[in-house]
Amino acid sequence: MLFRSVARKKSKLYIGVPKEGSFQESRVALVPEAVALLTNNGHSVVIETNAGKTAKFSDNDYSEAGAQIVHNTEDIFKANIVMKVGPPTLEEIKLMHGKQTFFSALQITVQPKNYIKNLIAKKVSAIAFDTIKDEDGIFSVIRSMGEIAGNTAV
Repeated sequence: MLFRSVARKKSKLYIGVPKEGSFQESRVALVPEAVALLTNNGHSVVIETNAGKTAKFSDNDYSEAGAQIVHNTEDIFKANIVMKVGPPTLEEIKLMHGKQTFFSALQITVQPKNYIKNLIAKKVSAIAFDTIKDEDGIFSVIRSMGEIAGNTAV
């Protein structure tokens, strides 16, 4: 019997990271090391200019890691996957072309009804990392983010 290996089709991710607009938000969804890991594995990452500035990452740090730096927010929301720390604003939801995946702390409990309806209308798969629990029932992402925020506050 003759066996042939079947090549697996590798899908490429197209990830966008916008600049955070929330008051006193200094975090960024991807650090340059994560961008390097993604781009070294054949994925595309676009970062809005100055997205990492308050987290002490320069546009140069991101471009050296393989990201493309863009100067307008609209270009970020053309990506198939958009990652953000804070929830998207209604204006950002309008920029989404639809059928995208959006990762952020959605803070669903404090959003108005039309907020979720707008995401549904765009057929956005929104993943609220602030609701993800590990096997021990701990919100590990929120705990880690709290530790980061606490360390930077000092």
